[in-house]
Amino acid sequence: MYGVVGCKSHDPVLVDGHGMQKFKTGTQKGFTLIELLVVSSIIGLLSAISVQIFIEMRTRSYDARANADIRNVATAEDAYFAEFETFKSCANAASCSAVLPGVPVLSSGVVLSMTATTTGFTGSATHPKGSGLVYRWDSHNGGIQD
Repeated sequence: MYGVVGCKSHDPVLVDGHGMQKFKTGTQKGFTLIELLVVSSIIGLLSAISVQIFIEMRTRSYDARANADIRNVATAEDAYFAEFETFKSCANAASCSAVLPGVPVLSSGVVLSMTATTTGFTGSATHPKGSGLVYRWDSHNGGIQD
């Protein structure tokens, strides 16, 4: 003897003569529209957050390139001075690589310049795709300037 009763999940349940419940098969085959909307809105929210973080990290990486390049060229300036007792000026990254031995391959896109005096040098570096931050180096004041 079987009877149909309801349960909290609103699925029909078969009850046999011994009080055992058996779920009716084939009544629920997929997700409801509300469940799909909730899942898709959560995915959309997470992707919006991650895209903003990705853009910020990419901008910071361009700034880090400029910072690394100005430090590398400043180190090359100090090494050049130690050997030749003079500093060299360079107007861009390519000319810095040409006039300063030991300058590694500099990052693409970094706008860099160094100005030498008889007693020291100053320089600046930035990346156009970065945050607009310009890294300034002054050998008289001990390196990177805020």
